[in-house]
Amino acid sequence: MSERIGDSTVGERFEPVQPAVVAARPPEKMAANKVLCDACPVLCQISEGRLGACDRWGNVGGKLTRMDPVVLMKRPGVQVVASGHANWRGEWLNDAPVFVSGLGSGTTYPDYKPAPFIVASRHRGVDMVTVVTEGIFSYCSFKVKIDTDRYLGAEQATVRHEGEAVGHVTTIEYGSQFLSLGGVHHLTGGSKREGRVTCELMQKLGNRDPVALEIEGGARLVVQAGRAPIVNGVEESRMRVGCGSATIGIFAKQWFGHVDEVVVVDDHITGVLTEHQAGKCLDMPPSGIRIRGRKSTPGRYFQVANPGTGWGGTDITDPLSIVEGWDPKVARPGLRLLMVSTTGEHAEFFVLDEKLQPVKAPMPAAVRKVVDRIGENCEPALTTVLFVAGAGGSLRAGVTENPVRLTRSIKELLTRVTCGGAPAYVWPGGGITVMVDVTKMPDKSFGTVPTPAIVAPIEFTMRRDVYAALGGHVDRIQAVEQVLARTDHRLTDWLSDNPWPLAPQEGGE
Repeated sequence: MSERIGDSTVGERFEPVQPAVVAARPPEKMAANKVLCDACPVLCQISEGRLGACDRWGNVGGKLTRMDPVVLMKRPGVQVVASGHANWRGEWLNDAPVFVSGLGSGTTYPDYKPAPFIVASRHRGVDMVTVVTEGIFSYCSFKVKIDTDRYLGAEQATVRHEGEAVGHVTTIEYGSQFLSLGGVHHLTGGSKREGRVTCELMQKLGNRDPVALEIEGGARLVVQAGRAPIVNGVEESRMRVGCGSATIGIFAKQWFGHVDEVVVVDDHITGVLTEHQAGKCLDMPPSGIRIRGRKSTPGRYFQVANPGTGWGGTDITDPLSIVEGWDPKVARPGLRLLMVSTTGEHAEFFVLDEKLQPVKAPMPAAVRKVVDRIGENCEPALTTVLFVAGAGGSLRAGVTENPVRLTRSIKELLTRVTCGGAPAYVWPGGGITVMVDVTKMPDKSFGTVPTPAIVAPIEFTMRRDVYAALGGHVDRIQAVEQVLARTDHRLTDWLSDNPWPLAPQEGGE
């Protein structure tokens, strides 16, 4: 017999058994003034008034205590006044103005324990449940998008932090380059120092702190989520408007009548206006220019120079170095040539003399206007940091005794996954692999444990009937009002750019 929610089969019905959850037995030789922390596999023995190795748990009056309060997020404009337990009369808050995040909640380790908070709330008359925890992630990494044309390093080149290998360079995308940092190989597969340095780096990246990186055979970087990258000591300001060919296509009509030839210098695809289809459509006569590199299609050239930090992400500082010469049967004295980079940061104007040699000349105002427009169309250069984690492991037992049901419900859009309230993209395929923009998460969302592993908040939100059908720990459900009344917490405003996670999912109808 299967339990169905809408058109979705979430798994076989079974009678849940009350879990036998007990505190870990302390070692026989542990001092009487210490407490055993079982929040992670390290099992710290903490003296009174001291913290564990993670700085998250401490011994307060002989009791294991989470030192940071759980973070509750309230929608803007909502006034929430927490009352003491004695004053709470069981009233439901209207339309769930508060969301309980995983930040500060504690962990499920060992993971057969129910999640620290399983919270009931109501949104527009629909009963909802949010399962809240802090996951301990060894299988996790950060994908870092760096907006720059500067050469950072060869693909697969090792990225180092404090001398230790912490990741590698991946692909170059449109105006950006990507790094993959962290991951289980660096956390657990190398030396102890490599694991420790990697873990510290990952915590800083997630918490939006600046991090210094060094790429073997390439650049030295300072990256920080939501801030401009610094490449070899120079802060980037612009993300290019497009490749050389795209720049030609965008601005060809605006250059028409003001120049006779434009070369947009780019490490990947350098554009030449009169040869390009855009120039042909404008019926521009050929200029006779000869460009170094490998010609792809008309007006598009590959490999005009080596990668670097100069014009258009190449290693050149003199744009004329990519010009092999001029066809004397086509070129003419007085021909006006603009050479410009894909961001407009580099631009020079030339006029051919009687010997068909380009001579630098003052740039006409009409040409300068278009060069400035290239810069105007370049978005600000930023560093984007995405947290990627495999949440398909044992933390699912904190949600349900039959973990595959949770996985299925997420894939069938019955359950929403958030990290500190921020929307998480769930990758297709097996397991629960989530990806989230760290700038959408609350401040200081990431911690560490010295296994080494990353600690990050995660929440699963669904309708209450879906949670019951999953075989969830329904006996552990508490109302959000109870959390407000009984739990040490910190209220913070909801980030208005994030969707409200308590709105019911629309899948499975």
